[in-house]
Amino acid sequence: MIQYLEHSQIDKTQWDATIAQCGNIYAYSWYLDIVHPGWEALVEDDYQSVMPLTGAKKFGVHYLFQPYFVQQLGVFSKEALSPGKTEEFLNAIPQKYRFAEIRLNESNTFNNTIQGIEYHRNVILDLNCDYESIKANYHTNTKRNLSKAQNHNLQIVDTVIPLHVVALFTDNRGALLDKWGDAEYARLTKLTKVAVNHKSAFLLGVTEKGVGELLCAAIFMKTANRITFLFSGLKQEGKDKQAMTFLLDSVIQKYANQPITFDFEGSDDANLARFYLGFGGQEVQYPSYTFNRLSPMGKALLKLWKKRK
Repeated sequence: MIQYLEHSQIDKTQWDATIAQCGNIYAYSWYLDIVHPGWEALVEDDYQSVMPLTGAKKFGVHYLFQPYFVQQLGVFSKEALSPGKTEEFLNAIPQKYRFAEIRLNESNTFNNTIQGIEYHRNVILDLNCDYESIKANYHTNTKRNLSKAQNHNLQIVDTVIPLHVVALFTDNRGALLDKWGDAEYARLTKLTKVAVNHKSAFLLGVTEKGVGELLCAAIFMKTANRITFLFSGLKQEGKDKQAMTFLLDSVIQKYANQPITFDFEGSDDANLARFYLGFGGQEVQYPSYTFNRLSPMGKALLKLWKKRK
């Protein structure tokens, strides 16, 4: 039987024991506590299967949405999920939630009886073989860019802090984005610090030898069997010198020959996907789920609200 639990009713010890078997960093209780305080849940059979609910209330209407810094949530289980089980959880979402735009995870499958399902692209790389074999599968352009990077006397540094990564991002690509503000960057900083304390994150950067200024830097989340490329910053000079290619290759080299999946965390953006696939990764699909139980008036208000966001 699937039960709906408010935040105070969730046994986080049991919850995390289930998530630990799934390899998904986003669904740990401590992670959710930061990205979406007060999250709720659906739980079945003494935490055999679980689903976090990340909801909010606007204009008196409860809704579900995907928090920042969370690519995939959905249903997680200690055993393989059947399509029917995933659908049971989606059908068990409480009626108080009048609409939803959420993303599930790559293990969530369906019997094509659920409406509102679309698919998104992720790229992953199996690191459980020697580095030379992995590198042999790099695309020609990636190999060329790596050679270019190695000609610039680059080095990896591990003295990076979250504010370094955020600053590199906000001063470059982030300057073109309107939807992110101080609250989102503060949340990322807090999330990274807590993850490091949980031994579930590491930060790395790239500089030229003898030069202290960062060319790029990144935050990686880590579970027992998965490394997730969560967030990064890259300046134009670093782009010109292929610093990000150098950084990702260094992480791949360090963790090669281990039963670990490297998760590039995306992307639906064709150019980013091409860059990630260049490291020999494979494309996988994960679903998103939307529904709208609003009245016609509610739907009109929702449309207006989205235009203002």
